[in-house]
Amino acid sequence: MTEALVVLAGYLVGSVPFGYWVVRLFKGEDVRKVGSGNIGATNVWRAYGRWYGIPIVLLDVAKGFVPALVGVLVSGDLVGCLAGGAAMAGHWRPLFMRFRKGGKTVAAAGGTFWAVAPFVATSALGIWIVLFLLLRYASVASIAAALSLPLLAWLYGEPWPDIVFGGGAAVAVLLLHKANIRRLRAGTENRFSFGKNRRSGDDQGSDP
Repeated sequence: MTEALVVLAGYLVGSVPFGYWVVRLFKGEDVRKVGSGNIGATNVWRAYGRWYGIPIVLLDVAKGFVPALVGVLVSGDLVGCLAGGAAMAGHWRPLFMRFRKGGKTVAAAGGTFWAVAPFVATSALGIWIVLFLLLRYASVASIAAALSLPLLAWLYGEPWPDIVFGGGAAVAVLLLHKANIRRLRAGTENRFSFGKNRRSGDDQGSDP
């Protein structure tokens, strides 16, 4: 019973639309009407700058980290992974947004691994940073980091729930980036720009 409540709480925590609420509170705008239309940290960062983007990144990571850590402390890695997976589901289809489109779950997946397998999370973050700095495609960095999760979990000798969760997270992130993959193949994917904010509707980056 306790384990089920932890998993349910994971979904509710994941459903908190920080990107939407913060922008609405401090800018009086609807982030869904700018950039990619997603409520994830990347779209917030692109549209409103790093002072909005960085806090949303941290809050979205916490969506996965907190429920997963509670799950680990309550019962172990299996419940931790289930709670983190529920948080990813909540981030993707938030209850508090009436199940409309949310983010692409990258940050929540990373937060989950920070709780259950921090060495895996650190290594995947390193992959994300290197690829992002080299290519400036958030989508490429996110996909590659996600795909590395099950392999890294296996290489580090993590228990089977972590490996299986890594595989599931990789598939989820890959599926949620289908549009990005199409744009990459067509050569129309936008590179991340640090120099200025973008509000145009054709800016369709990856949203953690």
